[in-house]
Amino acid sequence: MDETNNLAPRQRSTGGASDSLQNRSPFLAMDLMPREPHLLDYLIVVRKHQWLILFFLLAIVSIVTIATVRMQPVYEATARIEIDRESAPIHFSDSNADEMYEDLEDYIMTQSKILQSETLAMLTVKSMGLDQLPQFGGHPGKPVKPAEPGSDASLQRPAALGAFLGGLAVKRVPNSRLLDVTFEATNPSLAARVVNAHINNFIEQNFRSRFEAATQASNWLAGQLNEMKIKVENAEDARLAYERENQIWTIDEKNDISSQKLADLNKQLTDAQTDRINKEAVYQLAQAGNYDAISAVRESPVIQDILKQQSTLSAQYTDAVNQYGPKYPKVVRLQAQLKDLDQLVVREKTNIANQMEAQYRGSRQRELLLQQALDQQKTETNQMAEKLVQYNILRHEAEANKQLYDGMLQKLKEAGITAGLRSSNIRVVDPALIPTGPSRPNKTRNIMLSILVGLIGGIGLALLREYMDNTVKTPDDIETMARLPTLAVVPALSSANGKRGGRLSKLLKSPVIAGKEGRAELMSHNMPQSQMSEAFRALRTSLLLSQADHPPQVILMTSALPREGKTTAAVNLAVTLAQLGDKTLLVDADLRKPGINRALSLVDGKHAGLSSYLAGVSSLDLITVPHPAITNLAAIPTGPIPPNPADLLSSHRLMELIADLRSRYKFVVIDSPPIMAATDAVILSVVVDGVLLVVRSGETPKEAFTRTRDLLGGVKCHMLGVVLNAVDASSPDYYYSYRYYPYSYGGYGREEDGKKSRKSSHRAEHSESQLGQD
Repeated sequence: MDETNNLAPRQRSTGGASDSLQNRSPFLAMDLMPREPHLLDYLIVVRKHQWLILFFLLAIVSIVTIATVRMQPVYEATARIEIDRESAPIHFSDSNADEMYEDLEDYIMTQSKILQSETLAMLTVKSMGLDQLPQFGGHPGKPVKPAEPGSDASLQRPAALGAFLGGLAVKRVPNSRLLDVTFEATNPSLAARVVNAHINNFIEQNFRSRFEAATQASNWLAGQLNEMKIKVENAEDARLAYERENQIWTIDEKNDISSQKLADLNKQLTDAQTDRINKEAVYQLAQAGNYDAISAVRESPVIQDILKQQSTLSAQYTDAVNQYGPKYPKVVRLQAQLKDLDQLVVREKTNIANQMEAQYRGSRQRELLLQQALDQQKTETNQMAEKLVQYNILRHEAEANKQLYDGMLQKLKEAGITAGLRSSNIRVVDPALIPTGPSRPNKTRNIMLSILVGLIGGIGLALLREYMDNTVKTPDDIETMARLPTLAVVPALSSANGKRGGRLSKLLKSPVIAGKEGRAELMSHNMPQSQMSEAFRALRTSLLLSQADHPPQVILMTSALPREGKTTAAVNLAVTLAQLGDKTLLVDADLRKPGINRALSLVDGKHAGLSSYLAGVSSLDLITVPHPAITNLAAIPTGPIPPNPADLLSSHRLMELIADLRSRYKFVVIDSPPIMAATDAVILSVVVDGVLLVVRSGETPKEAFTRTRDLLGGVKCHMLGVVLNAVDASSPDYYYSYRYYPYSYGGYGREEDGKKSRKSSHRAEHSESQLGQD
């Protein structure tokens, strides 16, 4: 080891604290991400608070069991009724299927509410005398005086009514017209009788209401019918009088005589116009001399006979001319006959044309006459239409009154029939029977629910208590908050042997161990096979392997708050280092509340010590005290407590002391005050090779731990790691530390693994001795 380099002050980089720490410690170079919650974490919490969960469970189960046993049995009787569609006597309009379904649903819900009405309930209470029973707030043998109608007492709610409605329940059977009526009572027979009586009262009230409604409807219809009869007679008389006065004669409801005559004239005029147009066309052809285009000329039988004769004579004339010549008498005679026939044809065509003209003029005259008649009929029809407006009003009024009269007459007959029939649309399907067993309390169900609620509530309380616990408990908490490795997990003294108050705690209280050589801080020396000793040997191994070139020589042991076990950890670490055969020095730098003297049973602080050396009144040889029982272990006590500890530690003599100790001892362990209590540890942290931070499991607040981390990171000291102290070996936290951090744990935590623990310890000591020789 290069002493010059050890004496030289350490160079601090201007970077952040995290950069310096990662450059100097291999543990801090790891990217420690927060571990995801595991199911085992919740099981550990449950096991840790198992007594709280068990107490809460027993309390809930006991309370529920006692309350269930003391509850009075309640019996439940149920009857089932069917409610059919209401056949009301009066319906003035038709309804479709959807409306009828909605009406039925509303009707069933209405009847369900009527079953729970106060009026019907009070009727049942009075009919059965329930107001005299203690269950309903009555007094046996003391009759209830009826209140006078209209008084304030009659408007008050009776106590029996509330008790009755509290035990009554009506529930509809889904997708049906059935209702289940249930009543609860402490007497099973009374429960069945009350349900049946209540249903009978409901059916009777339903019939009575239907009868009263039918009677009222019948009386009302009778009065309205008489008035409607008079209206019908008056309307019919007014219609007939108006019809006679205006001479209105109708063929049917839509046509009258005037309208029919107008339609006939209109048709005749149309036909006359068509005929006139046709004859006018023929007449114009005749006037133009185009007789051949006239169909009457072409179809005339006289002209056709003349044309036949003319054709015959023309043939004879042609033969005679060819045979005899044009001057022959026969030829002349035939020629004269042909001229006569031509004149006959002309004369016949002229006659036909004259006939066409006469027909045309006749058609025209007929059209004019029909047009005049049509115009006159239109005038008469318009006048009749005006009269028919009032006539139709009178006729429709008379018909409407007659129809309404017929409908009311029919409903009056139906209402009379309904009032005379004793029918009901409510039918009892299943009457209530006496129940064989109580419906509540259900002891099995209540106890099972209490167990379930107790377990859930107890686990919830455990999780809440764990959530509210703001202390550092496990190595995972340390690595999550400070990104520092946990070098050792030290079990608590009371459970270092696996049991609270076990053999170890009794042995420590014995006169032999509790003498001047046996202290609790010397556990690594007094009981090397204990779990605590194994833990400190694991810490020693972690320190020796923390750096590749050489282990840290000067180690500062500190904590965030007092009473976290830093002195005990410093002493046991020094003892385990001395057990390797290397010279080890334990320095008590706690100049405010020293503890090394008491831990090692040395002389009291009145003699020379660290404060004397720093003040320049003593030398290093005078203040160094070798331990009488532990080889290779020496200590420097505090000495007289100075009034200004921080000033002494800031002097140059501390640097000289550290340099001198590096040359004399293989390892130097310095015990310092808590960081949150004084700045002494911060001052010492810059002159040592590394700092070990002691955290007490379940005691150190997370805020204090993170504040300590920030203070040490601000001065850029070398953080070696954290020692998790005072972990209860019987708690799940200790198992958690062993489960997830087995290499930071000194022992195996079980008696049957003792041999395995000792073999592992011997292998660790062998590797440590080799490192010490190197």
